[in-house]
Amino acid sequence: MIKKIRCAIYTRKSSEEGLEQDFNSLDAQREACESYINSQKHEGWILVNKQYNDGGFSGGTIDRPAFKELLEDIKMDKIDIVVVYKVDRLTRSLMDFAKIVNIFDKHATSFVSITQQFNTTTSMGRLTLNMLLSFAQFEREVTSERLRDKFAASRKKGMFLHGTAPLGYKKENGTLVEVPEQAQIVRLIFNKYLELGSSIKLQKYLEENNIKTVNGKIFSVGHISKILNNKVYIGKITYKNEEYEGLHNGIIEPDLFERVQQGIKNNKGERKYATNNNQYALLSSKLFDDKGNYMSPTYSYNRHKKRYRYYVSQANIKHKRDLAGSVNKIPGDEIENIVKQEIAALISDKTNIQPYLNNYTLEVQNTILSSLENLKLNDQIIRLIVHKVIISKDNIELELNKNITIKILENLAYNKEIPINIQDTEFIIIKKDIKIVSTPSHGNKLIIGDEVKYNSTLINAIIKGFYYYKLWKEEKLSPEQKKSTYIYRLMNLRFLPPNIVEDVLNGRQAAEITVKKLYEFAKL
Repeated sequence: MIKKIRCAIYTRKSSEEGLEQDFNSLDAQREACESYINSQKHEGWILVNKQYNDGGFSGGTIDRPAFKELLEDIKMDKIDIVVVYKVDRLTRSLMDFAKIVNIFDKHATSFVSITQQFNTTTSMGRLTLNMLLSFAQFEREVTSERLRDKFAASRKKGMFLHGTAPLGYKKENGTLVEVPEQAQIVRLIFNKYLELGSSIKLQKYLEENNIKTVNGKIFSVGHISKILNNKVYIGKITYKNEEYEGLHNGIIEPDLFERVQQGIKNNKGERKYATNNNQYALLSSKLFDDKGNYMSPTYSYNRHKKRYRYYVSQANIKHKRDLAGSVNKIPGDEIENIVKQEIAALISDKTNIQPYLNNYTLEVQNTILSSLENLKLNDQIIRLIVHKVIISKDNIELELNKNITIKILENLAYNKEIPINIQDTEFIIIKKDIKIVSTPSHGNKLIIGDEVKYNSTLINAIIKGFYYYKLWKEEKLSPEQKKSTYIYRLMNLRFLPPNIVEDVLNGRQAAEITVKKLYEFAKL
């Protein structure tokens, strides 16, 4: 007996125009979907009675009444397949699409787009889904590049685009306008620095004289340093290593600014936040064993007087072996490097970060995501991001402060002061399997367990191959592109066996696979 497969039809129309008609767009979508379901009766497909119709709701959000009902019924195991007229009836957002697919997968629900031969009940449909998500990501990155080009052109014109206006200014029509009472504080800071010769003394002076920030807070040494080094005060616009003449007027005379810069350079006592202390440990107060014992930083010397840093469990130090976890001592460099690598891997992948940016506008999201490419995190920032690290003989677990991490990324993207007093109650959890191997030279060594290895070069080659093929098919290749042998080689990648494409997209390709190998496979 053929198993019955329960099918729900979802329809959507962005505007309310025409919904009052006897036969509207929603009816047309539903009729086409019903016909398709009837054509699959031999496979056991049956239509559920309940209708899910959203009239007048944009595909840019999933906050739609009928769609919410659909998801609830999926979670209650009432639906096996969701049938739509086109994929964009579900959503027009890449991130929302990924969330929807995740819910469908979790509850063993497939979906079918009847006009696009899109059917995730089949293995080819699943492969198509992976390709679609990859294409969407590629298109988003192209859009992001266009936005970056637009911002770069605006900066060259001297416009101020990024973030909150610095102290002394307000934003107005794409440029900066002086705020007299704030500008007076900025001039005081520059002149007092020359008088006192130290940011630390200047900070103390401002605090003693009750001179505070716009938000009523005490100036920190870091904030003062940013003001003293900010070329916006001499009429410049800076971004990373670029510098342009701004449309705004400077608050500080260039001569005063240069004398302050020379004073900072000559002041050997001024220090940034990095420390030269030999006792410094990145994970001090943050590393614990799997029994909850704090692991203290320490060091020892070998017979050649070479220094080694370690973290040692307090249970071991206090000779309470019965309370000790499965790891009592670990090399400092080993564990710190793993923490740095995992945080770098999290932040460098835009798909990891974007789900946490939903509260920002699209423009701010793109600015933050674009800044991730060249982001460098120092130890101070890593300590702010890390809430706790727990290590056992089998795995390592990182608890990262979610809100602090996102705020840091935002402030770095807009060249703002790094927040240091934010309290966080939400965490990003990263768990990795490890092996601890004893070495004859200096104790234990950490080895990360087997993991998926995404190769962005291979993935981009496949995506670009299909992308250029699409342009070629639609006769949209430029004359220069038509002459490029490189582009035609990429287009040949559409002939790759589906299993190879799927392996590459899922990060499970063989270690020896290269783009050259892909070209060879495409010719077979």
